[in-house]
Amino acid sequence: MNTTKKLPPVSEISVAILAIVVAGGVYLAAHLPKHTSLAPTTLAVLVAGALVLVNVFLLSRLANFAWKTFFLVAKWTLLAYGIFAGALEYIFIKDGTKGSLLLLMSATIVIFAINLPIHFGFTVARYAEE
Repeated sequence: MNTTKKLPPVSEISVAILAIVVAGGVYLAAHLPKHTSLAPTTLAVLVAGALVLVNVFLLSRLANFAWKTFFLVAKWTLLAYGIFAGALEYIFIKDGTKGSLLLLMSATIVIFAINLPIHFGFTVARYAEE
């Protein structure tokens, strides 16, 4: 008998978010230090941000889920990636990144730092006892 719960595709969406954010960041990094269009990365950030909201919505509708496990994993992952994001932000500012480029890179980092705790928390909690 299959006792696997039917859960929303939170992990799959998280991986897509990760791919989109990394692609946007790589696009910008490949063109630095010369000026380039911010449109592709802006579009990537908007799509990734919308997908994060979709994931939060999907999670909010789950009942009978191992929320204690989810928050335990997500909390420590958020701490670790928050430190990582802060270090990257410091590097960008120290390196002289300004204006729209800094805003866009900051948004990319924030999405990355929020997405991974959701992904790791969900992936662990889906197999945990409620």
